[in-house]
Amino acid sequence: MARAPERRAGRDRRPPRGHAVTTALGRRLRQPDGREAVRRALWVTLAGCTGFYACTYGLDDAVMGLYAIFGCLPLVMFTRLPGGVAQRTRTLLAALPPALLLVTAGSLLAVRDWSAACGMLVVGFAVSFGSVGGPRLAALSVAFQLFYVLPCFPPYAPQDLDSRLAGLTIGFLLTVLVDHLLPAPPPADPYRLRLAGATAAVAECCAGTADGPERAGPDDGRAAADLALDAARPSRIPPEERPTSPSARDRALNHTRAAVRHVRDQLERLPGPGDGPRLRHPEAAGLLRRTAEALRPVAAGLYGGEPPPPADGLHRHLASFDAVRVREMPRASAPRLRQDAVVRAAAEGAQLATTASRIALGARPGTGSAHPGEPFWYAAAPTPLLWWWRLRGHLTPRSVHLQNAVRLALALAAARLIAGGLGLEHGFWVLLATLSLMRTSAADTRTALRPAFAGTAAGAGAAALLLLAVGDVPPFYAAVLPLVLLVAFTAGPLLGPAWIQAAFTLVLVLMFSQLASPDWRLSAVRLLDVLIGGTIGALTGLLAWPRGGRGELRRTLADVLVEGAAVCRAVTGLLCGRPAPADPLRPARRAVLLAEASYCQYQTERMGERGVDPPWEAALVAGYRMLRGGELMLIRHRERAGGEPLPEDAAAELTALAERVTADCLRAADALRRNDAAPEPTPDTAPDAYHADDSGTLRCAARRAAVTDAEGVLLTVDAEAWLTGVAQDVARLRTPEPV
Repeated sequence: MARAPERRAGRDRRPPRGHAVTTALGRRLRQPDGREAVRRALWVTLAGCTGFYACTYGLDDAVMGLYAIFGCLPLVMFTRLPGGVAQRTRTLLAALPPALLLVTAGSLLAVRDWSAACGMLVVGFAVSFGSVGGPRLAALSVAFQLFYVLPCFPPYAPQDLDSRLAGLTIGFLLTVLVDHLLPAPPPADPYRLRLAGATAAVAECCAGTADGPERAGPDDGRAAADLALDAARPSRIPPEERPTSPSARDRALNHTRAAVRHVRDQLERLPGPGDGPRLRHPEAAGLLRRTAEALRPVAAGLYGGEPPPPADGLHRHLASFDAVRVREMPRASAPRLRQDAVVRAAAEGAQLATTASRIALGARPGTGSAHPGEPFWYAAAPTPLLWWWRLRGHLTPRSVHLQNAVRLALALAAARLIAGGLGLEHGFWVLLATLSLMRTSAADTRTALRPAFAGTAAGAGAAALLLLAVGDVPPFYAAVLPLVLLVAFTAGPLLGPAWIQAAFTLVLVLMFSQLASPDWRLSAVRLLDVLIGGTIGALTGLLAWPRGGRGELRRTLADVLVEGAAVCRAVTGLLCGRPAPADPLRPARRAVLLAEASYCQYQTERMGERGVDPPWEAALVAGYRMLRGGELMLIRHRERAGGEPLPEDAAAELTALAERVTADCLRAADALRRNDAAPEPTPDTAPDAYHADDSGTLRCAARRAAVTDAEGVLLTVDAEAWLTGVAQDVARLRTPEPV
């Protein structure tokens, strides 16, 4: 009992909560995100207030002043554009004409609530779906929505359109000017630097695997390669830096990453530390070293931004390696045949990485076709065609981009109808709340609403007290607005969403108090509008794809396995002389595109979740293996003289193997769709069954080595190695992934 006062006194000596908030804010301000918040707060204060005051008080045009500050606010606070100052300037100036068009459309359609809502439906969908065009369009999406939202409310005043357009132009130009005047932030590392690190790590892993434990040591670089490749995954990259545009450059960067990933996957099938003797064939070790030597210039080129030289030397070593394989095949064991095929596949992956990186860094193949069946078809395709293929690829209910666009368009159109039907004052705040609070899943939207409502209530209360205390004194609000803007938009992003909403509410009330007679009820209007807008967003999220990326990911990954199984069957059939589609890889490419988009979105939707993931990454890896391996098999098939089919007995064995692998893929896809564990393998479908030393396909190839064409024999062995690798990947789907 005697210690109770001491404990109470200890509690009394604790610093107050306000002190803890101040300490946390000071600590965050010294970090990079804190410095970025300070710069953006200065940016929006200088650009926004300059335009607002110059137009409202200098030119005596309140409408122009309103559009000047709203031309700046969305661009600074809701937009994260990639690149440095010069690149942002080009992007913002290119965005000005569409912004003027949206303001014009909103002004003219505001004549009726139904016309404004229909326009909101079209604009909401088109702008949101346009995010498939890459990080720049995705970053400008919210700003473009707001440029339509602001003028599409009463009063219907087409006579003010010139003031609106002039104000918006002033806001854009001031945003660009202030961006140049402020100290430039440290530029973000471009994606190619992460990819360069991954390529260099895989090159060292190749060299370590070739050297063996005697020279490479117990760790041959596999762990470092895995970490570097994981860091280069799109889901690990900030959205504004992801190579997600339809351009040939971004497609080639993704192709390079997939090819380097393919090389690393092949190394996983070779003996590692603790596995005893390494490679059974000295020529295989030599080819792996040449593979490492081919990847190093790719990494150097990505680091420096210059195209690497073509991998001509690696091509010559591949031809020499194949000659040795054919000569020694009749007496080679099945494990050695398969191991040599895996090493060759790694070298082919390095060739793909070299060509793709050259395209990404500005070089273009001397010849090539824009037909999607070619491996580098995008290098010869015109830009409009690349955009069309990207848009068409996402025009499916399975695309999270389409789902997000439809969900947001319906919510905004409903909010516009409700705000107009109820005659809400400052009804555009309803749409602003819907736009800023909606998330891609119902759970995340619900989580975002609580701090938003609390912050808006706090900001509205503070603004009401200020209006009651000061009264109708516009000069006071004009003097206070820059200070509030600077402090609010510095602290808000660092302290959390509740602080952001409180700050934004206070800023809006101070701004509109200068455009009309100040009234404390304006705070209540702001709170009511946020409640209505947030509720509309939450209800729409519950009705339209409520699970977001998480719900779609399972289906898209199952589609990856199904289309990958079709690749295994079609490519094998083509090798064996059966007819196949002109581009058997196209459906698989589209499935992987949709799955990657779902996976990237899923990574942003995991607020507060704990537990164990299904094997999402393993399913994607299996899809990559099917796609890249099928691509290499098609290249080899086209390079053969006349594309002759494989010998009959080898074709029969290879076809049987492909059917077994296809059946495994389809069973795994079905289990993934049903949210079940992948089925346990039977003796005929277990991974070990695909690696038996008496493989019928390999025995046929060995018998044929001395009596048939060498290219056909090697193609048989390499196709068998590809299919057994796919079987291994599908078998891993039974292992859950830690979060």
